[in-house]
Amino acid sequence: MKYVRWDIPDKGPEIPPELLRAGCTPLLAALLAGRGMSAPGEAARFLNAGEEELCDPMLLPDMPQAAARLRLAIGRGERVAVFGDYDVDGITSACMMTLYLRSKGLKCEPYIPDRLEEGYGLNMAAIDTLAAHGAQLIVTVDCGITAREEARHAKELGIDMIITDHHECGSGSLPEAVAVVDPKRPDSAYPNPGLAGVGVAFKLLCAVEGAAGKVLDEYADLIAAGTVADVMPLTGENRYIVRRGLKMLENPARAGIRALLNECGASGRRLNAATIGFTLAPRLNAAGRLGRTDSAVRLLLTSDEEDASNCAAELCQLNRHRQELEQEIWEEAHEMLRRSPPSGPIVLASERWHQGVIGIAASRLAEEFALPTVMICLNGEQGKGSCRSYGGFNLFDALSACSDCLEGFGGHALAAGLSIKRGRVDDFRAALEEYYRKAPPPEPAVLECELRVEDPALLTMDCVASLERLEPYGAGNARPTLCITDALLERVTPIGGGKHLRLRIAKGGAAYDAVMFSCREEELGARAGDRVDAAFFPQVNEYHGVRSVQLLITALRAADTLPLCREVLGNTEDIGPWEGSDLCPQRSDFVQVWRWLQRRGGTAEGGLADAAHWRPGGMHPAKLLLCLRVMRDVGLVAGALSDTLLSVHVLQREGKADLDAHPLVIRLRQLRQKYSEGR
Repeated sequence: MKYVRWDIPDKGPEIPPELLRAGCTPLLAALLAGRGMSAPGEAARFLNAGEEELCDPMLLPDMPQAAARLRLAIGRGERVAVFGDYDVDGITSACMMTLYLRSKGLKCEPYIPDRLEEGYGLNMAAIDTLAAHGAQLIVTVDCGITAREEARHAKELGIDMIITDHHECGSGSLPEAVAVVDPKRPDSAYPNPGLAGVGVAFKLLCAVEGAAGKVLDEYADLIAAGTVADVMPLTGENRYIVRRGLKMLENPARAGIRALLNECGASGRRLNAATIGFTLAPRLNAAGRLGRTDSAVRLLLTSDEEDASNCAAELCQLNRHRQELEQEIWEEAHEMLRRSPPSGPIVLASERWHQGVIGIAASRLAEEFALPTVMICLNGEQGKGSCRSYGGFNLFDALSACSDCLEGFGGHALAAGLSIKRGRVDDFRAALEEYYRKAPPPEPAVLECELRVEDPALLTMDCVASLERLEPYGAGNARPTLCITDALLERVTPIGGGKHLRLRIAKGGAAYDAVMFSCREEELGARAGDRVDAAFFPQVNEYHGVRSVQLLITALRAADTLPLCREVLGNTEDIGPWEGSDLCPQRSDFVQVWRWLQRRGGTAEGGLADAAHWRPGGMHPAKLLLCLRVMRDVGLVAGALSDTLLSVHVLQREGKADLDAHPLVIRLRQLRQKYSEGR
């Protein structure tokens, strides 16, 4: 991602001693305090949140009617159809509801529309098919909130409908159904509007059962997968549910989950939300994107090990094919943008693109160009598009404002879909650009660094390992971004065929191995020997049984060395301890500066900005100025050292100068020794 600026704290963190006494490591305590949990009680409630976080399902609108109608279906032994969506949230919702109703003895079949042929949501033909199969009740999951005509059609056919959804209701009336359960209804009193579709379906089962425990024991893995994959806030009850689900996934009872984890190479490893987001979800999503949702549904419903293994292998193959298609689309889109660089929202259209994959390519382009992106797949006179936001731009509001150009649209503020006539694409592009000009995104692309590391004691193994207690990470509980400023980039090594980088950065006697994904060496903006600021997440890396701290680099930029140079020339007491230890001069440094001066004819003149480029032997500019300051104090050089003028010349003197006795050198060596021993 491109960042307009970095937001870095001015100093290191305040660490509440009461959290340390409560058993938190310094790093965990600092992060908890920064997130507003300085008191041990607040921290404990967050870290150890349990079933008390679950909200009453009866607070959801129409939940009493929905639960009563589903109990009636169970009592009568009715044939029930579950209508879902083709993404992970929809698939897990549909499979959970199907498994539950089957466990009650009902004949229940899931129906997931074909993404390419039917598109999103309920449709008349699907309802006719379900009616022909004898469905007496349709339960929608992760869809249906705007299906007014479809609900009316089902009613005319004598089929009752329970709608469970979590999408925006739009401006129209609600569908005519037995119940419309959605936490985003304007009349909802439910405390958590951030339920996933699978979360709303889970709440319906809780209402039917009268308690949550049994439902979570059976389905927490599916609820967690759908919640994480749909990027719902991982706070409150969502956080508790996902934690329960991750425990289930570590020792999965479901044959399909076991097979998929094994096929992905994740079996037996410690799992977290990232495992769902980057390992399980893409493979389940690939089925829907390529019109093979039946494989994902079969994987989650089957109890047969061989069938599960076959489904898992097929999903992984589909995901590889999806990646190939995505790369082709991305490259073609890049060529379009090269010919016509964007100045506003990106709107691209092509007949060659695969409808199921354009959303991922749109996400990549939005991140790369820092602009909202719409990619449209054309088929004859019709077009279907995927939209991705950037910088807080509200896509749902934007599409509402441009609705005259569209056949239809739906989704969230950050991601949406649309349908459009081929002849209206240019009109839509112009309308969206005009809306963007009048209502630009509220947020520039800012990198928010949660904590500035000024003491390597925050990056010990114990501290980094303790961050596991903050998981699961996700929306509303972001993985913390830390920052080290003005560090030395010692090494840059391309890995993964040049697509990723292995780095090594050092500061104050401490050195850290790091990795940076999806960044080529030429895109880094720095090279070995440069001073850099590094934003990262620290993690424990285990390789051949050896555990070490590794930094997962989020962003890296050239450091601004001038502020530290000014501090060296002014009041050195303002220099932070870790920066000071990094500047500690050895005798060899003084020798190097002396020889550098001699090569320049015994003088050096310029401004403070010039010092940033002098760097004898790659020396930090601030260390060079510090050496010159000490050498001036002991009579080796004379001249002016200020932030407006640097002018020194070599003095001839007899005997050796006692550089080690200088108070500044003594202080810095004490700091150096302190941090070296701490490591």
